[in-house]
Amino acid sequence: MDNKELMERINQLARKQKAEGLSMEELEEQARLRKEYLTAFREGMRATLENIWIENEDGVYEKLQKKQ
Repeated sequence: MDNKELMERINQLARKQKAEGLSMEELEEQARLRKEYLTAFREGMRATLENIWIENEDGVYEKLQKKQ
């Protein structure tokens, strides 16, 4: 399931939860989908951060380092 479909299903379950409540299976699905979305988001963010280069004052480029 891609991120767009994932978000649509998460939002659909959230709307249903507000309107009428969710069954136990739907609550489990909602938790699983949210966890899957957060994992994908974190991986995407990590990939973005790994591709950032910083230019120092002397004009030399170096990769962004993890904070210690």
